Amino acid sequence: MIEVEVVGIRLEVPTNQPVLILRDLERPRYLPLWIGTAEATAITLSLEGVVPPRPLTHDLLADVIENMGAVLTSVTINQFVDGVFMAVLQFANHESISARPSDAVALAVRLDVAVFVDSDVMDEAALDIDEEMVDENDDPIDPQVELDKFRAFLDEINPEDFSN
Repeated sequence: MIEVEVVGIRLEVPTNQPVLILRDLERPRYLPLWIGTAEATAITLSLEGVVPPRPLTHDLLADVIENMGAVLTSVTINQFVDGVFMAVLQFANHESISARPSDAVALAVRLDVAVFVDSDVMDEAALDIDEEMVDENDDPIDPQVELDKFRAFLDEINPEDFSN
């Protein structure tokens, strides 16, 4: 398992489809996941520390989990089948539960638990970014420039680019 951090949400151009970006904490690579607008909003609000006046669906589920005495320990994106990612919620005191990755991440950011990606999934679907690259003259390439290129790349790709 590879621990990742939630970088944030970007909107794919021109469709404005939200893309959840997860960053590998071990290597310079990123995993983009196309998600729904509601889940993107839920994740973004939580990352920004915004507390809605009434609980949203993921807030409600987090409250139910805690009030029922369950302890969510982590979430894992564990499969990538036919271009579709799948995840599980791991509990300390209950069996794991299957979930959509966007819902799993929305809960993870609310309950401050680790997000993991199965190494096989990461190897198959992640985009590598080499932070120590050099250009054709052996001069170092600025990682910020490469990150900007990666963001531009995300604006141009489609979910179908990842299907087999």
